Amino acid sequence: MAKIKGAVTVNVERCKGCNLCAVACPQDVLALQQKEVNNRGYHFAYMAQPEKCIGCQSCALVCPDACIEVYRVVEK
Repeated sequence: MAKIKGAVTVNVERCKGCNLCAVACPQDVLALQQKEVNNRGYHFAYMAQPEKCIGCQSCALVCPDACIEVYRVVEK
């Protein structure tokens, strides 16, 4: 039986680091990058624990800048 996992892509340059996506994630997949900033000077969101993503899209729904896309990947 195929297993479905989630994958999140963040448009790093549009992200303003509001942290709403990390708070909304039920699996604690997302976090803010602490050591790097984007070209606008913001710490941006990234997948800190990609193996936990279930593809629920909660992060994308709460993102005010629509810079998150969620995909569902089928693993065999």
